[in-house]
Amino acid sequence: MAPSKVAKVYQNRLLSALAPADLAMLSPHMETTPFPLRQRLEYANRKIEHIYFMEHGVASVVASARKDTQVEVGIIGCEGSTGMAVILGNDRSPHVTFMQIAGNGQRLSVGRFREALGKSAAMERLFFRYVQAFMVQTAHTAVANARATLEERLARWLLMAHDRTDDDELPLTHEFLSLMMGTRRPGVTEAMHVLTSHGLIKPERGMIRMLDREGLKERANGFYGIPEAEYKRLMN
Repeated sequence: MAPSKVAKVYQNRLLSALAPADLAMLSPHMETTPFPLRQRLEYANRKIEHIYFMEHGVASVVASARKDTQVEVGIIGCEGSTGMAVILGNDRSPHVTFMQIAGNGQRLSVGRFREALGKSAAMERLFFRYVQAFMVQTAHTAVANARATLEERLARWLLMAHDRTDDDELPLTHEFLSLMMGTRRPGVTEAMHVLTSHGLIKPERGMIRMLDREGLKERANGFYGIPEAEYKRLMN
């Protein structure tokens, strides 16, 4: 008798939430791939060719109002995938998605993904729930951008990045954070000093070390937590 085939275990939470039969439809067509820093996963208004499931690393979804104005509206890591437009039946988005913390994961062609979705209502429901969770995240990013102080926004952002890396060392620079948060670098530097002075983080060369996660939650002042709780509820 031939030995039974052992299903591959993925470190992406969305893939892990799939029923075994649904995952079996995707697995043969997925390619393990590295995601280098700044790699573009989706281009603005360009047809999406692949869905990416990160197992390590973090990607930013960035919106642009003008050529010189870019603001991060959402982040994706091991909890989800790119390709929200594809999940909803479209083939492109006006936003750009690129890697801000290098990593690796799985790549799946849009054609194979759509074929599998068409065969499984359960898979489709799971991905719809993920899109809803992502929409809650982007809504609360808008609330934080409008109402939170820069210090609160930075604390929230560091917590979100930490959730998706499971690593206390985040390879980030002040310059890049200022771009992602839509503010000038001196403001990010000042907010970093405040968090550092309270023993919550330790900036090092090209990296931020997380020291006190619970303290960061307090500094986020209620702007962190609702999207995270909604993700757990929807993806349970």
